[in-house]
Amino acid sequence: MFKNILLFCIALISTTQLVAQESYTFGQLSDFDKNLTIYEKDSTANAVVLYEKGDNYFKVIDNRIQVVKKYYSKIKILKKEGLSKANVAISYYANNKVSEKIEDIKAVTHNGQSKIKLSLNNIFTVRENERWSTKKFAFPDAKVGSIIELEYTLTSPFIYNFKGWQFQSNIPKIYSEFNAKIPGNYVYNRSLIGFLKLETNTSEIEKRCFKVDGYPESADCEVLKYAMKDIPAFNDDEDFMLSPKNYISRIDFELSVHYDLKGGRDRFTQTWQDVDKEFKQDKNIGRQLTKKGFFEKNVPESLLTEGDSLTRAKNIFNFVKDRFTWNGKYGIYRDIRVKNAFDNKTGNIGEINISLINLLNSAGLKTDLVLLSTRSNGLPKKSHPVMSDFNYVIAKTIIGGKTYLLDASDKLMPFGMLPYRALNYQGRVMDFKNDSYWETITPQKDNQLYVLANLELDPETHKITGSYNEMNSGYLAIERKKVLNDTTEDDYLNDKEKEIGVNAEINEYNLVEEQSNEKRTVENFSYTDNTVLDQNTLYINPFLVKSFGSSNPFTAEDRKYPVDFGFKRTYTYAAKIKIPTSYTIVEIPKSINLSLPNKGGRLQMLVNSKPGLITVSFKLIINKEQYSPEEYFSLKELFKQVINAQNNSLIVLKKL
Repeated sequence: MFKNILLFCIALISTTQLVAQESYTFGQLSDFDKNLTIYEKDSTANAVVLYEKGDNYFKVIDNRIQVVKKYYSKIKILKKEGLSKANVAISYYANNKVSEKIEDIKAVTHNGQSKIKLSLNNIFTVRENERWSTKKFAFPDAKVGSIIELEYTLTSPFIYNFKGWQFQSNIPKIYSEFNAKIPGNYVYNRSLIGFLKLETNTSEIEKRCFKVDGYPESADCEVLKYAMKDIPAFNDDEDFMLSPKNYISRIDFELSVHYDLKGGRDRFTQTWQDVDKEFKQDKNIGRQLTKKGFFEKNVPESLLTEGDSLTRAKNIFNFVKDRFTWNGKYGIYRDIRVKNAFDNKTGNIGEINISLINLLNSAGLKTDLVLLSTRSNGLPKKSHPVMSDFNYVIAKTIIGGKTYLLDASDKLMPFGMLPYRALNYQGRVMDFKNDSYWETITPQKDNQLYVLANLELDPETHKITGSYNEMNSGYLAIERKKVLNDTTEDDYLNDKEKEIGVNAEINEYNLVEEQSNEKRTVENFSYTDNTVLDQNTLYINPFLVKSFGSSNPFTAEDRKYPVDFGFKRTYTYAAKIKIPTSYTIVEIPKSINLSLPNKGGRLQMLVNSKPGLITVSFKLIINKEQYSPEEYFSLKELFKQVINAQNNSLIVLKKL
């Protein structure tokens, strides 16, 4: 039987031989290991993995089938910053009923001819929460130049959660290998994530490799070997990036089918039809969506009945947003209790937005729940449902033929706009009367920063005075509101003064309430730059507001993953500089006109002058939410020009 089962999960895969080291003996170092001081493929690396290997296999322990993972790594510390690798934390699942085990920990620090072994007394167990614990220790006497070796065994009873392998980390690796021996009655889906290619990719059959006492036949096994070499470090702190989970190179496993030893079969890879059915009966989400009666009794009747459909929807949205305070938790699969949350006026994302869905449905507005994965959580798989991919819920309703996606958890977000964390391209609409389906998340399109500035040079004091009006709309307005809410006015204006210049002083500030709304902020500033300029030759930078700081956010030579802004945006800066008649204009900044391919964006700066007046018009258009790695160089050059224009544009005046 096991031979037949194995045919379902074996694929013929080509093999590429590695020239890198493919074996190790704990405690032995090569001359290459000892002599390495700089890793040539990445001279900035503060440490490098010389060799890494994982062996995963199934074993019967105490009459229970368990998964065993044996891990080994050898790391060379090249710089002081690399010493963090000498502090080790190994997390494992552990609760009162069942837990994983970390055993046989061996850790050695090599310093030249000396070997310092980790004492078992210096390994500490930390209980992180009710589900997770961590083994923590530090390599003894680690320093720059040390080689640290680690080996341990993890034993897990969770055969349905077969751990994969992460090839890439925040330091480069010379060689990383993952081996697995899987009995034929366990069939796993496998996914290679990331942009790096496998150097070794083999699959073979080992006959009669797995035996369980009490059953006459032994199972054949699938023997897997995956390896990469010369693996670059993954830089997860670059600006404008979705979750590293989307790009970091690794192998993921997901149990598809399990054939038990008595001949039965359990299918684990579900269809969306399976999920739809389960959701209707789920006590955390499905049942919580049927609390219309509770809400109808506990809110004013007028909230559900007065006004047209859009008015009712907006009133209900604002009611929920004002009543609830988000507790910072997402909580979509457990601990959803909308009644308790309503009474306590606080709740997680699930409780707040499911309350919103109940109320909208009570008002006769058909509203469905939408499953999302946040930007930091990664993109959900599209091929089949993996429920652990989702960590967020919102509401969807259609009014007058227009779709509205709603999230009432953020008090600054207006009706129809989702928080930035939820802008992750697609969600799954759980329409319980029909089949679920994918919904594209389209961010607010009107996101602008518009600055109108007036500058004047005082011929007597040789100081610059002026005023400027700053308008933010869409997501840029939400960002500005958060800054205004989270800082005092004094701190906010101090930051603005630093942006204008070292000696700038804001004399008057006003948030124009009558021109501001939930999607827009309008601010007025008056200022004086107290820098006393040279009386004969003056140099003036016309940019009071520098939208992207003082440096290019894109500094890497290339980029392996997309640049993701989350939403389109436009920055406009217009300035008028009044020149005294006692000065002549010697030089003005050059105009710029630069466009990205395929209408992806544009930078335009026009500078004009006439006696007594200089005008500057600057516009930057980011016309896409996401740019591919192939577009990175053009985008990098565009921002280079933006930063150069903001920081180095000079008007030169000379006294007559």
